[in-house]
Amino acid sequence: MWLVILGDTGLRRDLPFPVRLQRALMSSYAPPPAPYTPLGVSDRAARVRFRRAVTLVLMTLVLPGSAQLVAGDRRLGRIAMRIWGALLAVVLVSVLLTAAWPGLGLKAGTSPALLGLLRIVLIAVAIGWGVLFVDAWRLGQPLSLLRNHRLSLVGINGALVFVVVGALLFSAHVVNVQRAFWIAVAGDGDVAGTSEGRYNILLAGADQGAGRVGLRPDSLTVASIDARTGKTVLIGLPRNMSHFPFKEGSVMDKQFPDGFDCDGCMLNGVSTWAMDNTHLFKRKKQAGMVATISAVEGITGLEISYWAMVNMKGFRNVVDAFGGVELNVRDRIPVGLPHEASFHYIEPGVRTLDGDDTLWFARARHGSDDYSRMARQKCVMSALLSQVNPAKAVLNLREIMEAGSSMLSTSIPGSEFDTFISLALKAKDQKMASVSLVPPLLSTADPDIDVAHGAVEKAIERSENPPKKKAGGAKKPKPATDAVTGGSKGTLSSGYVANDTDDVAAAC
Repeated sequence: MWLVILGDTGLRRDLPFPVRLQRALMSSYAPPPAPYTPLGVSDRAARVRFRRAVTLVLMTLVLPGSAQLVAGDRRLGRIAMRIWGALLAVVLVSVLLTAAWPGLGLKAGTSPALLGLLRIVLIAVAIGWGVLFVDAWRLGQPLSLLRNHRLSLVGINGALVFVVVGALLFSAHVVNVQRAFWIAVAGDGDVAGTSEGRYNILLAGADQGAGRVGLRPDSLTVASIDARTGKTVLIGLPRNMSHFPFKEGSVMDKQFPDGFDCDGCMLNGVSTWAMDNTHLFKRKKQAGMVATISAVEGITGLEISYWAMVNMKGFRNVVDAFGGVELNVRDRIPVGLPHEASFHYIEPGVRTLDGDDTLWFARARHGSDDYSRMARQKCVMSALLSQVNPAKAVLNLREIMEAGSSMLSTSIPGSEFDTFISLALKAKDQKMASVSLVPPLLSTADPDIDVAHGAVEKAIERSENPPKKKAGGAKKPKPATDAVTGGSKGTLSSGYVANDTDDVAAAC
């Protein structure tokens, strides 16, 4: 028996027999069972601890600082709740003021200083809120939880931190993009007042980078905007006009007192001539645009308030950011050149075009002429103004701002951006009129400037004071034409409808 007890125990043989016997007996001793615990009590306690931990995290989501106030550092909780309350008060007051005076909201949304402050606040709130989430997780005593509860708590807290902090940091990024956009496109000129109650903005389009205004503009249009109602008249100027006068007393008027009558000189060449003779101008970098404005003022009789140069490549990106534009395509429009692999046609019909096709719709001349193209350009302008969706603009704000900063350079100072955004919103729901100084109204080779001035004045007068419908009488319809040339309704001899109308959208 002793051999059985002592032989198989693995005890050391060199120890005295009594010691070996004692150890053998102790090794065979079984400890008494643990005190009896009623089934389910420990599980319920674990669930209570888990619910408490989750509640602290959710309290931080709903009311930052409340978890610390009830289970942690009360001083930290009070500070966090006061900051949160102050932020909510600022947001509420801002919303109420914007609802009462929308101009204040536009002013704030276009102010680089306020946008910069908002960006800093968003980043600070993101960091502070993230710290509170981590502290709420700590207050939940995760090490006291069961393993599956601990993992669930980590997942819940991590998801909330990712969503809340991520959303705030992304918002800060969008605000910074918007701030950078306003800084990039803001002009450095002086604030210009209205001219006879209107803002006259020269819109020039060219294939160029923002700020480089010395190249030949591909298109020239004056948007004459009523400063009170936002009603707009688009005045189209043909790029091939020659023998026109400049504004009296301007640098170009002194160089060409009898009009722009040099060999091969046309309207779209004024900028190039000025950039070759910058010594004549005070602002040498802006010589091309200054000269072009003096030409436009001489031709139209209007005083130009500001100018905006649109880069066509950036324009394409902006259209894509808005999700395209719907246009009535009246004829096949070629996209690209026949030798290019991407060459194709925009087929007739009401179609939603992407940025590249919209650009070619506005610029294609194959099988067309410059004046049909000018009519299509007015259709694009009208469609963009009427179809811009504020909700979509908010969703794609970052893409629009990034594309727009490479699309636009302007002389409009940043302090005036809110004014023109407000006017654009007013113009959105109103008819847009147009007049183009092209055949058959006048000859572009030797234009009658008195006729040009009269046509502009008449178009503006009709926009400000539209003719009233006679009671009980039917409106005399205008002669209709079914002819379509180069994608525009009308012909070169009879004129294109969109170039001279009280409602561009209807003419398109």
